[in-house]
Parts: sequence; C-alpha cells; structure tokens
Amino acid sequence: MINKHQLSANAGETADFDRGSIFFIGTATVILRYAGFTILTDPNFLHAGDHVHLGYGLTSERLTEPAINIEDLPPIDLCVLSHYHGDHFDQLVEEKLDKDLPIVTTNAAVAELEARNFRKGIGLDTWESIEFKKGEARLRISSMPGQHGPGIVDFAMPDVMGSILDFETETGERSLRLYISGDTLVIDELKEIPARFPEIDIGLFHLGGTRVLGVLVTMDDEQGVEAIQIIDPDTAIPIHYNDYDVFKSPLEDFKRAATEAGLDEKMVYLAHGETHNFEIPASRKMKTSS
Repeated sequence: MINKHQLSANAGETADFDRGSIFFIGTATVILRYAGFTILTDPNFLHAGDHVHLGYGLTSERLTEPAINIEDLPPIDLCVLSHYHGDHFDQLVEEKLDKDLPIVTTNAAVAELEARNFRKGIGLDTWESIEFKKGEARLRISSMPGQHGPGIVDFAMPDVMGSILDFETETGERSLRLYISGDTLVIDELKEIPARFPEIDIGLFHLGGTRVLGVLVTMDDEQGVEAIQIIDPDTAIPIHYNDYDVFKSPLEDFKRAATEAGLDEKMVYLAHGETHNFEIPASRKMKTSS
C-alpha cells in the first residue's frame, strides 16, 4: 500500500502539465518545478572554503559557490534526499531548513534527521513508493537501487537511494517521469530500473568520480556514460561534478566520453545558476503509469 500525503495548493492555482524547469544550484542541489510542485533535492548551500564532514574524521573542502543562498529559496513543497552526507545535507541546512518540510529519503537518513529535530522525514526501502497530492496533480516518488561504494567499502558509507518521480493527473495519467541517480556506482540492480520504469523523460546523474582514500564512491566519466546507457532517459543532465576537492573526474572528461558514446543528443549541461526549461512533447503526454 502506498502512503499518501496532501499538500496545500493556493486558491485558484492550476497544475501546468505542459512545461516545467530544473534550476541547478550546485552539487546535487536542484529546484524542480512542475505540475504545481516545487521540489528541492539534496540541499547543500555551503560556500567555497567551507568544509563538510564525511565520517571517520574525513572532511572535504567546497571549491564552488552555490547559485543562491538557502535564505533565497522559494516556498518548497518537499525535499528528495538521496542520503545523509555532509555534501548533500550540510550544517547550514540543518540550521535553517524548515523542520516541518517533508523529506523523502532512506530510513537511515530519517533517523539522522529526527536526531536534528526534522519532524517529517519519510523513509523508503528500495522499490517502495510514497504519493503526494497537490491540487489536481499527483506525485509518486519511488526509491531506486543505489550503492555508494564498491564491495565492503559500501558498509562504511551511508545508505543511498536513487529516485523515480512520476507526475500524474487526478485520473492517474502520467505526464512526466524523472530519474535521480543519487550517489551510486554502476551496479547490476540499475538494469531493473528501466524494466520496471520505462520511458524516462529526464535523468539527473550524480557524477564527479568522488574518491575517498583513493576509492571511487560516485560515478566517474566512464560509469556516468554507462549509467545513462542503462537508464536511457530522453534527456540526461549531469550534476554533482565539480564542487568538492574529493571530486576527481572533471565534467570535461565526461563530455568527451559522452560524445564518443554518441550521447550528445540526450545531453543537457548546466552550470550553477542555469535553468533547463522543458516541455512535454505531445507524443509523451498522458502515459499511463507502469
């Protein structure tokens, strides 16, 4: 059974199912606006020179500036958090983000959030879903497989999830399917995603080739290309690629690999502060959810 949550809509507000936008703040942080929903992902608002804690006494320095400050956020309906790590939910966010904001994440992250007085964490197991309704629009968020490190290293890393966001009309017709990879490596379980959730419109892929003590814990250029080939979205947007000193695989390397793999027509590249405005093609509208 899918738990359902009702979100407040402004009087007279109507859901626009024809177009939306993705505003890239930096790291894995975006603001997605679609069908009346405003959604924040993996909030990270530290500034260049600040440090995050990665556990076991390890830290990482931020090299970039976020496109906006946390105080400048618009009203947010909910947050999707791939995992609890300092570069995805930092100390500024712990202090300043609304403690009553619904946050869809892993069960392990919910425990960390509750310890910091966040009251509406929603934990999902892999393939489990949660549904939100706002006005005439529905949003189903489903947890996807993810693994933050190879082999035994993964046991020392936080649990991580990818996400599928399905936006639907009141009558259950799907208008947009969006995938967020989370901080995962390429694993066999990723192949189940397009089998269970075909016809993905947009994919956000966490890259960067993050290395901790020399061990790869997020996708580099080669794995990023492989993941896009597996998931096969109509549009692929790399994020999480240049913000911390533990990110060792530059975006330029990924661009070359994507071109060599023949993926250029799928790719949208965003710098901090840029927006991808998208429209739903008539051929992709109103697909019944799988």
